[in-house]
Order: sequence, then structure tokens, then C-alpha cells
Amino acid sequence: MKPKLTKNLIEFSKTKLISERRRVLEITGVVITAIGKFIFMDILDWRLPYVVFAVLAWGIYVYHCAKKEQGILKYWGFRMDNFKVALKFIAPFVLVAIIGFLAIGYIQGTLNFTWHILPLLITYPIWGSIQQFLTIGLIAGNLNHLKVKKTVAIILTALLFSVVHYPSIWLMIGTFILALFYGFMYLKVKNIYVMGICHGWLGALFYYTVLNQDPFQDIFMKYFT
Repeated sequence: MKPKLTKNLIEFSKTKLISERRRVLEITGVVITAIGKFIFMDILDWRLPYVVFAVLAWGIYVYHCAKKEQGILKYWGFRMDNFKVALKFIAPFVLVAIIGFLAIGYIQGTLNFTWHILPLLITYPIWGSIQQFLTIGLIAGNLNHLKVKKTVAIILTALLFSVVHYPSIWLMIGTFILALFYGFMYLKVKNIYVMGICHGWLGALFYYTVLNQDPFQDIFMKYFT
């Protein structure tokens, strides 16, 4: 048997070990996390505590599953063996997105480059990876295995990801497009690391070009002033 076929059979057997009930519970958990965003970030303005808690909570879940189920990390997309393939797949999209951000920022007069973007380029990919794991991995991935058509699963995921970024119209548009592409990519080349890194970098650049906002100042600096 060819190695590639063996890997495919292993991955296929892994999907069978995940029950429909668990998939529904994971989707429910993501929806609850999304609702928490409106409560803790939008209403209470606890942005940093919310993000830290979400990263830790879902990180513990991933760690717990990895300890119990061999191969689950690779199945979800936490893998390095296809890193270059995923990077080549996403590169054209990232390039077009960056050019688009700069063009929109120039036209709007909202280009706002500052050294504050540097810490975000380092930290944001962590949060970006969690977001991609939740929305694309657990929503689109589970919906796909729950017999929902791929196109429908991707569109539903993109809509959820977009709505979570309400009330910013620009963010809703940007995240909808991002999730559409990422959903299509994930069902072809699973790599959360590449998706998370690019999500973090594009997200940081989006704030300082299109939105003319400084999330570093808004989130971190208030704790030091």
C-alpha cells in the first residue's frame, strides 16, 4: 500500500472515531464563545481577559484531546508536514489582500503605520490560530462531516465569522471574504498554523490601514497608563 493512501485511511478512520454528538457539542462550544465576544468584548470591554481566557480554555481542550487521541492534532490541521504546500496555496490570496488594504487605506487616508504593529505581528497569530481552529476547523470541518454540503458549510461558517465582528462593517466584509477562502482551503489543505499566522498578520495590517485603529493602544497600553 502506498504511504499516501495509508495516511488517507488513517485520517478517514479518525473521522469515524468522532461521534456526531461530539461534533455538535464542539460547534455549540464555538457558538457560545462567539456570544461571549459580544458580552465581554463589546459590552464589558474586557477584550484582553476574554481573549486570554478563550485561548487558554480552547488550548486546554486541544491538549486534552491530543493526550487521549493519537492523530487528532494532525486531523485538525495542527501539522508541519504540509506547511510549504499550505503556504504556497495561501500566498496569492495574502498578496492580493495586502495590496487591497494598502490601496483602500491610501484612498481613505487611513494609513496609520506605527511601531505598535510589531507586537501584534508576534502575538496576533496565536489568537488568529485559535480563531481559525474554532471557526474553520470545528465549524466548517464538523459541518462537512455532518453531511452538510461543502459550499453550504463554508458559507455558514463565513457568515458566523462575519457576524462575530459586528458592528464594524469593514471587519465584517473582510472576515467574510477571509473565511470563504479559508474554508475552501481547509477542506483541501489542512494547516491551522499557516492560516493562523496569515490571519494574525493580515488582521494587524487591516487595523492600521483600512480601519485606522490602534488595537495595541486600545488593548494593552491602558494597563500601563
